[in-house]
Formats: sequence, structure tokens, C-alpha cells
Amino acid sequence: MYGLIALFDEKTEQIIKDIWKELKEQSISFYAYEVEDRIPHITLASYNDLNQSFFTQQMDDYYDGTQAIDITFNTIGSFLNSGALFLSPTVTKDLIELHTNHHKNFDQFNDDPDSLYIPNRWIPHCTIANRLSPVKLSKAFDYCSQRNATISGQIKEVALIDVSSKNKAPIIYSKIFAE
Repeated sequence: MYGLIALFDEKTEQIIKDIWKELKEQSISFYAYEVEDRIPHITLASYNDLNQSFFTQQMDDYYDGTQAIDITFNTIGSFLNSGALFLSPTVTKDLIELHTNHHKNFDQFNDDPDSLYIPNRWIPHCTIANRLSPVKLSKAFDYCSQRNATISGQIKEVALIDVSSKNKAPIIYSKIFAE
């Protein structure tokens, strides 16, 4: 399995990593440390099977010259019955176009019609914690709602990751956006 993820500027990434670290230090969530080299991101697409070389060539061509996208997180949320806590970005035209246009241009690779990342099903989010008990979810929510102010940054890169292994999600290829 593979994921296409949107990555943030260094400052935004560090803010989210700091939250992950603080939740770990308080024994609320170890989400960030369950997968080797996990990085803050928003998942744009998922694929069961890919010809990696063909996909990354298409990625390189398609995203060439793409401009960085401003992003603002000012909401935290949770998926029902999931034990997940996430930062939810303000849904802007640029964010929707990034997602929708990716799916239009990479439609030939969509091999899961039930994916949660396809247009009209996608809920953009950056996971802060996952698989929490109701008590820990409440603690994480309380902590994050008091700790966080609005986080403003940019999506600076897209990356293809391999999520086949249980505790690893290495980047196979990435494309940095233009300034």
C-alpha cells in the first residue's frame, strides 16, 4: 500500500512534532513514535498497488512548478468511534484544487473505490493521536485545545510513501513545490 501525502514547511512541521512529543511525555499518546520516521502530513490519496517508477515519473512531471500552498490549522477534531485526534485545516480553494486535480490527473492509479481519500469522501486532516481510549482522547483534546493557537504555514512538498510495513512508512519519492 502507498500514500501520497502533503508535507509542511519546517516551522509547521516542528510545531506538530512538539505536540506529539508533549503528548508522549504526558503518556497520553505515542502515535508519532509507533512508525519509524513518521512526519506530520495530510494524506491526499491512497493506493493498494503501484508501478512505483511510472507513478513517480508522472508525479515529477505533474507537480513540476507547483506553488507552495498556504495552510491554516485552527480546528481540532476526531473521527467517530476511532480514538483519533487531528488538526483540521481551513478548507481553501487551493487545498481542494490540490486534492481534486491530483485525483483527476492520477485517476488511472485509483484502485480502491472505497478509499477515504477520494474526492467527495476526503476529510483533510493531520493526525495528532490515534487509537486512544475515550479517557485518553478526552485528555488529548483538552490538552491540544488549550495548548494550540492557530497554526499557519505552507504545504511545501508532496511525497509518495510505502505503508506496506507495520512500523515503517518510508518516503519513496517527493517533489518540492516552488516558492
